Amino acid sequence: MNFLAHIYLSGDNDQIRIGNFMADSIKGKKYLKYPEDLQKGIVLHRAIDYYTDTHPVFRQSTQRLFSNYSHYSGIIVDIFYDHFLAANWENYSEVPLEKYTLDFYKLLNENFEVLPGRVKNFLPYMINDNWLLSYASIDGIEKVLSGMNRRTGRKSNMNEGTRELKKYYPEFKAEFENFFEDIILFSEEKLNELNTK
Repeated sequence: MNFLAHIYLSGDNDQIRIGNFMADSIKGKKYLKYPEDLQKGIVLHRAIDYYTDTHPVFRQSTQRLFSNYSHYSGIIVDIFYDHFLAANWENYSEVPLEKYTLDFYKLLNENFEVLPGRVKNFLPYMINDNWLLSYASIDGIEKVLSGMNRRTGRKSNMNEGTRELKKYYPEFKAEFENFFEDIILFSEEKLNELNTK
């Protein structure tokens, strides 16, 4: 799961949403230095990542890409799944995607001081190019994958990933819909567990 899905799966608690969003920049036990709700968001993020990586439907999606993208396949599918969430947003939320994304950027700016350095560095670019809203279009996904390809020293060829997205669009969409039902239930259960500790 990429940024949009992680935020969406965090529920309504703003601090849990921020923790989930910034979790990839917090290594090991460093999350323990943060306030409790931010910690919950980080723990939720890690649980979602593990659940996703071991889910048979997600693996089915990555298998379709593996011959061309090797160990980058999972990262590409994460982004594809964010595309299907954004493109079909009205099926999952009553808040329009544009408002949802702008509200989240405002939340991040209001809590800027708690964000790790890496997140502070990319946040202006994220907001300026409205990454979360851009996931709704294939052109937006192509830009995201091209940026990731540059960060891998152009070794991953991720910039070519939309070729498979277009070719197997119905298959990826069906897998996303199947998987996302499961991850919503998993995340709700995990949040309940974290909130009752």
